[in-house]
Amino acid sequence: MSKHHLPRGLDDRARDQNSPKAGEIREKRGDTLVRTLRRDYGQGFAPGVRGDMRLDTLRERTGLSLHQLMKKRTGLKR
Repeated sequence: MSKHHLPRGLDDRARDQNSPKAGEIREKRGDTLVRTLRRDYGQGFAPGVRGDMRLDTLRERTGLSLHQLMKKRTGLKR
């Protein structure tokens, strides 16, 4: 399977290239798995969370956005 990577901005986040959202930061899909995010952001992303959990579930349980999760690298609070 071919992987298509979007150009990254100065903040290392992918941005849309086409109108009408040109330049806006792309939002990760809710069905993205935590194991995929760990591959992209490091194994320390969301420790204590199963790799087959979906991003939308993780956001719902923590109340945090992906950006906040990336900054905190905490995952679920028990």
